[in-house]
Amino acid sequence: MRILVLEPYFGGSHRRFLEDLEKILPFSFHFLTLPARKWKWRMRFSAPWFAEKMASLALEFDAVLCSTFVDVATLKGMGPDWLHFIPVYTYFHENQFAYPVQVEDERDFHFALTNLTTAISSDRIAFNSRYNLETFLAGCEKIVKKVADMKLDVITSLRNKSIVLYPGMDFSTMDLMQRVEREKNDPVIVWNHRWEHDKNPEFFFDTLFSLDEQGVAFKVIVLGQAFQRQPDIFNVARDRLAHRLLYFGYIEDVEKYYELLGQGTMVISTSVHEFYGMSVIEAVRAGCRPLLPRRLSYPELFSDEYLYDDAGFIERVKKDLQLGPLDTETSRKLTQEYSWANLSSFYEQWLSAPSS
Repeated sequence: MRILVLEPYFGGSHRRFLEDLEKILPFSFHFLTLPARKWKWRMRFSAPWFAEKMASLALEFDAVLCSTFVDVATLKGMGPDWLHFIPVYTYFHENQFAYPVQVEDERDFHFALTNLTTAISSDRIAFNSRYNLETFLAGCEKIVKKVADMKLDVITSLRNKSIVLYPGMDFSTMDLMQRVEREKNDPVIVWNHRWEHDKNPEFFFDTLFSLDEQGVAFKVIVLGQAFQRQPDIFNVARDRLAHRLLYFGYIEDVEKYYELLGQGTMVISTSVHEFYGMSVIEAVRAGCRPLLPRRLSYPELFSDEYLYDDAGFIERVKKDLQLGPLDTETSRKLTQEYSWANLSSFYEQWLSAPSS
């Protein structure tokens, strides 16, 4: 099977996802990509750009795979004739209905509408979590109701051609690495998320400041990707928790990153936005005990014993620090479902399915 991949935001988790698919699936992939920057312009302009590139391809394909940064409706309208005779699949890493904005009134529904018309125009669609799928459909239903005199009955058909496919993860390198001997009397809290407001770092670090003032024994490893503009709390935390820090910053080297995860006792998320949770799953595979909010995608990924409500969060952290890290058997049992070894066959079936 020959698949044309269109990805106008080829970086981060999008790139990792596609490169893994190319390695594990028995298909021939041809990539047309653009660097991961200026996402709004990518959503607005990548479809005509790809349509022009596709017209000059001297190749034949059995299917096209897009991410949600491609406006599929525009692509089909402007693309070459052969595009109308093969299925177009779209994988939703995110949806613009549930993507956080600082002020709700500032939400640009142009991008949400592009997600909607992309889903309608795609032959089959997959979402990286049930939470992603349900918030997308709820957003579609809400926005369709805004234009009551142009009733669009699409929710049922969208649900029928949708599937949830978790993005697989390759644990092979991590599993081959020798586990770190953790200090039982010196628990280590891991943060390994993007340094942005939607990960709610203020709530996380305010909790650590309180634990520090109470004299609770713990160390901290702060990882994750930082950007030119980041919440001020990170600079505050670097100073106030300097005596607690084992590491603070971004790690490019994958094995070094896994080594640091392996030093952790527990991984905490305080996110108010998360479509999946790859960084948490990585930390759990490394042996960190997860402590996650009872919201977003987390309840479908982990059982209730690893979830918390914001009320009483400090006491819950103190309690879980005493439980220690996960043993190898438990950490693998909790994460194996999200490995490529488990998921690859589902992707093969999805991409091989005839268009509906």
